[in-house]
Amino acid sequence: MPLSLIARGSMKQNPMSELRAGMPRARSNERHDMTKFSDLGLNPLLMKAITDAGYETPTPIQAQAIPLLLEDKDLLGIAQTGTGKTAAFALPTLDFLLEFPEKRRARSTRVLVLAPTRELAGQIAESFSTYSRHMDCKVQTVFGGVNINAQRRALQNGTDVLVATPGRLLDLVSQKALTLQDVDVLILDEADQMLDMGFIHDLKKIVAQVPKDRQTLLFSATMPKLISDLAQQFLDNPVRVSVTPPSTTAERVDQGLYHVSNNDKLELLFDVLNNPEIDRALVFTRTKHGADKVVRKLLAKGLDAKAIHGNKSQPQRLKALDAFRNGNCKVLVATDIAARGIDIDGISHVVNFEVPNVPEQYVHRIGRTARAGRTGLAVSFVAEDERYYLRDIEKTIGMEIDVLKAPEGTKVDLLPTPDPNERLYKPKGPARGTGGRGGERRPQKSSRPQGKARPQGAGKSSGGGKPGGRNRGAKKRNLEGARG
Repeated sequence: MPLSLIARGSMKQNPMSELRAGMPRARSNERHDMTKFSDLGLNPLLMKAITDAGYETPTPIQAQAIPLLLEDKDLLGIAQTGTGKTAAFALPTLDFLLEFPEKRRARSTRVLVLAPTRELAGQIAESFSTYSRHMDCKVQTVFGGVNINAQRRALQNGTDVLVATPGRLLDLVSQKALTLQDVDVLILDEADQMLDMGFIHDLKKIVAQVPKDRQTLLFSATMPKLISDLAQQFLDNPVRVSVTPPSTTAERVDQGLYHVSNNDKLELLFDVLNNPEIDRALVFTRTKHGADKVVRKLLAKGLDAKAIHGNKSQPQRLKALDAFRNGNCKVLVATDIAARGIDIDGISHVVNFEVPNVPEQYVHRIGRTARAGRTGLAVSFVAEDERYYLRDIEKTIGMEIDVLKAPEGTKVDLLPTPDPNERLYKPKGPARGTGGRGGERRPQKSSRPQGKARPQGAGKSSGGGKPGGRNRGAKKRNLEGARG
């Protein structure tokens, strides 16, 4: 019987207990180097959607992660943005829903995806909808900044996939508009950014409410120690997939910098953006106020620009992104928190108007360009009080960033190249980890130190889940009759 005709609810209500206790999903192929999507053993309905989307060759993160996820393993994936990791977790998750269909339950979801920003949540949901176009799959998105009552109504009849930001998700749970007791698959995307934004305690509250015998996927662009600690708490014997060394930069991004005083940065920015080679430029500031100030100055000089940050309403943010995406606006000025959800292929230049004081944030920023096989240029404006952070970035990425010549026609006097052997001192200011995020939310200080007991329900147990239900002990699936 075709999978599309299998009645929802014809399987047992708790498939994960049999998945963990039986055999893994049967695949016609052995694990080997995957060069085509057809090698991965995905459901034919997903393959049709992949073909419709024009995909032929999986990216490295997809080729490595999908076979492991089809075996129901927990996974820690380290991959920069633009590497195709959304498809890497969405496709095997949808494959699971096809093999083990269930009737939707009121105010419930089977797949929960957590994302740090509303823009990223929307893009993930869009990808799930694209890949599930030939199957019966309901995808919902919830995030802050919009009316919660509409989201409550949308969840009344349940959903298959819910993509959410942590704060709004907990609001809905506290209002009993949603239960997390039926989650089979938990996915944390851009986990490093969620920690930077102070969501660690929200994440622990959420994990405490989902079944222990779930499958858990954690993806991050970087691998600081906090991510390793989080994986130990939330994942059960995970496999690790890394398609790029931690904190390295995209190979196709050319990097350069200007040494310039803070007072001359706006004038230099205007001169840099007047380059006719720029198709779309993404400019990063450290704060929301700084982003608005840069936009005002650029508009005053006749250069169209828009800002995107946490103080903007959702319609304002979407309008700015659409204008930037379709080319009506050449320059988008953003804080790091807002830019985490920007996935636009045509960004030719990234300008660090202010140098981030977290080196991993620099890696993420410049990853906004050189996407979809293109090249890109990342330019940083380094003031004297930012040289300490520049040196920290260069140590992290393992290379010195080239000092660029002044733009043609500029009247800005650049600062001389400093002595590389000069001893630098960390500037006074925000604590490490708060800069470069636009000042939108101060992170919580504590996460559970290694070696201490886990909070009740926050981690995984070696066995047992719901009473009489799922068994976390053996992560395998029994497919007899599943494919018809």
